Amino acid sequence: MAALLGLTAFLALLPTVASAASDSIAVKPWGAASDGKAISLYILTNSHGLKVKITNFGGTVTSLLVPDKKGRLGDIALGYDSPVSYEKNVGGTYFGALIGRYANRIAKGHLVVDGKAYQLYINNKPNSLHGGKVGFNERVWTATPAETPDGPSLSLTYLSPDGEENYPGNLNVTVVYTLLNTNGLKIDYTATTDADTVVNLTNHTYFNLDGAGNGTILGHRVTINADRYTPVDSTSIPLGPLAKVAGTPFDFRTPHTIGQRIGDKNEQLELGKGYDHNFVLNRAKAGDLELAARVVGPISGRILEVYTTQPGVQLYTGNFLNGTEIGKGGAVYKRRYAFCLETQHFPDSPNEPSYPTTLLTPGQTYHEVTIYKFPTP
Repeated sequence: MAALLGLTAFLALLPTVASAASDSIAVKPWGAASDGKAISLYILTNSHGLKVKITNFGGTVTSLLVPDKKGRLGDIALGYDSPVSYEKNVGGTYFGALIGRYANRIAKGHLVVDGKAYQLYINNKPNSLHGGKVGFNERVWTATPAETPDGPSLSLTYLSPDGEENYPGNLNVTVVYTLLNTNGLKIDYTATTDADTVVNLTNHTYFNLDGAGNGTILGHRVTINADRYTPVDSTSIPLGPLAKVAGTPFDFRTPHTIGQRIGDKNEQLELGKGYDHNFVLNRAKAGDLELAARVVGPISGRILEVYTTQPGVQLYTGNFLNGTEIGKGGAVYKRRYAFCLETQHFPDSPNEPSYPTTLLTPGQTYHEVTIYKFPTP
């Protein structure tokens, strides 16, 4: 009888599973996390053949196939072949992951909310980085694929309980990836809480527009719509006051290659071992979806445009990749083989009142949108 009931229950699930599969959405098992939770890989394909692979482990973008100037598809996102490597977070890379509760750093892990002090886990001495010891990048999310008029999508939900990583409040998070038929990857972040807390969500995809593992990104040509940036101390915590980019290697208001000035004698470049800084985006209106950055691959001709509602973007140039990370297909990821453009609120905002607030209170909804768009070369 128990076996019959088990079979009946299984058969009842078949229409639901089948409805998730289509020409633009495929789902396949991808092992299990160390806690036994099932991991799946979701493959979204848009009407032009662009393809993204996302796993519910950490909401991670594992692959992103985009055409080059000759129309040839190539994978431009660094990553691993198996979920085991993602769970180990080899080298602390955060390849492709959703980051939270708080992206980037909080100084000395010191957080005060409503006058109460919270000590966060120190995982980037002497600071807390990307959510702490076990951030959103190592959680198994509930995934729901769907067809939408804009393109195939994957909705990921996670309840971060009160006290997780010592952050206050039960935080309900929904992140929706949509592979737009207009050739972009849209990431829609939403969160609500039952107690005052702080939130700063981002995605940590490493890009190489000439192909993941295909050499340095120093020749990539970058434009960032920012007059100012946040200088940092020796532990990568912002000093507080914003600095003008004019007359510095941080001026990307007109296009420059990443390698053009990365070796300049400059204290900030020396502290970051290259570019690893938050840029304060110029905005016509706060909260609007506006162009933040544009990058062109020198060999492939691929173009990446970043649109966001967020106030900042972190340019990171793979300074700490060192050849020990073995990626997809055995590719060796060396120093400056990739760049990140992490849309975000500013690092250490909870401890810097002059920065845009990251406080979320009951009754409010945290909502941010980023689109990584790929215009035809």
